[in-house]
Amino acid sequence: MPTPVELRLAGSDALLDRLVLEEIPHPGRWWEHRGRPYLILQRRHRYGLRRGRYVLASIALQVRPQKQPADAQWWQGRWVIGDPACRYNARSPLLRCAVLPEGPCSSCAHHSERGAQAG
Repeated sequence: MPTPVELRLAGSDALLDRLVLEEIPHPGRWWEHRGRPYLILQRRHRYGLRRGRYVLASIALQVRPQKQPADAQWWQGRWVIGDPACRYNARSPLLRCAVLPEGPCSSCAHHSERGAQAG
């Protein structure tokens, strides 16, 4: 069922666009709209009272303009940046790790597998 969607800039809540979508992207996913890549940060559902019942009126997507990093990968049902096997990886689409947030993991001197003892 088509749903009205507001595309809003995260942080300022500025309205970027209004559209109608069949399938609404989930937070933590990259999505392209009109040739611009976005990272979906949050989904807000808005309801309205109709005939004594609350029904979904629209969805507001909080987004950040961001191209999907080359080292992003689908891991255990979600997107992560970098090597999720590394003990320092944040396992997040927002942050690679605390040691080398800008990456890449291959050039990090602290890269080690989870469960491995630091020595």
